[in-house]
Amino acid sequence: MKMRPGTQTGFLLCGKEWGEGETLEVRSPWDQGLIGKVTVATRADAREAVSHAVASMRRTRALPRWKRREILEDIAASLIEQKDRFAKLIVAEAGKPLRLARNEVDRAVLTFKTAAEEAARLGGETIPLDLTEGNEGRWGLMQRFPIGPILAITPFNFPLNLVAHKAAPAIAAGCPILIKPSPQTPFTALALGEVILKAGWPEEALAVLPLANADTAWLAEKEDRIKLVSFTGSAKVGWELKTHSGRKRVVLELGGNAALIIHSDYKELDNAAERTAHAAFGYAGQSCISVQRVFVDKSIFQTFIWKLVECAGKLVSGDPANEATEVGPLIRASEAERVESWIKEAVAGGARLIAGGERDGSLIAPAILTGTKSGMKLRDEEVFGPVVMVEPYVDFEQALAEVNHSRFGLQAGLLTRDAGRILTAYRELEVGALIVGDTPAWRLDPMPYGGVKDSGLGREGVRSAIEEMTEPRMLVMAGLS
Repeated sequence: MKMRPGTQTGFLLCGKEWGEGETLEVRSPWDQGLIGKVTVATRADAREAVSHAVASMRRTRALPRWKRREILEDIAASLIEQKDRFAKLIVAEAGKPLRLARNEVDRAVLTFKTAAEEAARLGGETIPLDLTEGNEGRWGLMQRFPIGPILAITPFNFPLNLVAHKAAPAIAAGCPILIKPSPQTPFTALALGEVILKAGWPEEALAVLPLANADTAWLAEKEDRIKLVSFTGSAKVGWELKTHSGRKRVVLELGGNAALIIHSDYKELDNAAERTAHAAFGYAGQSCISVQRVFVDKSIFQTFIWKLVECAGKLVSGDPANEATEVGPLIRASEAERVESWIKEAVAGGARLIAGGERDGSLIAPAILTGTKSGMKLRDEEVFGPVVMVEPYVDFEQALAEVNHSRFGLQAGLLTRDAGRILTAYRELEVGALIVGDTPAWRLDPMPYGGVKDSGLGREGVRSAIEEMTEPRMLVMAGLS
């Protein structure tokens, strides 16, 4: 797939690019320039993709571990070789600053390399069964087998690495996969699909299908030959899919309202402010673990908040294609308008806007507020924009309660030197992961990743995803000598 401005590209099915039918325009979040047009797959195309996936199961299941590992290693090598190409695609489609786009390619490389290692380690266990009289000579073997075709629904904000987090474990497990990318970022997923096929993955076992929302819902809910739906996106859509997915397995990686606690015994406030600024405002806050709420010990609150204002003021906003840019545009102008309205609503309700918040088209200046209260959208919902609320606390237990006072529970951060407080927070906080010594925006791709409450169901991270995509099967042997 060679991208030029205005290019029309087809969807990927059975190793071929299909270009007939309704098209979708993809425009730059930065200047609204036309990036290209992509053919929208139909329900009939989706049904055909499932049929091919089912037919390919015998082949993918039989692929030896060395071959799966080789395919995954070749994909990683191709991404390294084509790093500049993929980074530019991510900048164009997602409006992600160039340095962060390059980092995303590096993360995708690690995801595929980790999957290659896990493919080699995917084993089982021998289970003793001669535990009662009469069962002498009987033994058992348990191994994991691929569950079947997988539907992967991915968002715009990590158009390469979040697709990799579904495709890489599927390949390691031996599962055919249908990828439905975000309508804002289909070209990165299509380019990755080509790389996967070139590495040797069976053509029938991969489809990249830009689909209408109604047809995606039909595929997830009505197509019983799909065995697992892996969805990353909004809580509303994810839980609705779960409700209607019947007997299918469902993995949901949904939204967040990530909180950071900074206790008074943490003395490196310059470092804390700098990390918080990048974690809250980088890529315009368009990450589900972007720092949204910061609770600071009252004794250091004023010092910290002004250090944060200083750090935020140094961040470069603007054209994501520029090397220096750290805060780019939101994905759509309507999203910037929404964030602006939420800021105004909070201020009208009594919150103080300490810095930023101005809108210029799709750009929002990094916004820092305090004096927010429950009931404000900025406090209760996922902002998904360059906004952070900083509030003081007197008692550590109060801070923990404030973090838990959310319908989300993805990750939280804690800056303290006290082991007792760390263990208390680990026990009490209702989150999928507690990051000590850093912000909740920290993530290493091989680790188990996911949340509780409205933040999702199940875990991503390559090894965890492989377990979701496989099922254990027993073999019981008797009478052999």
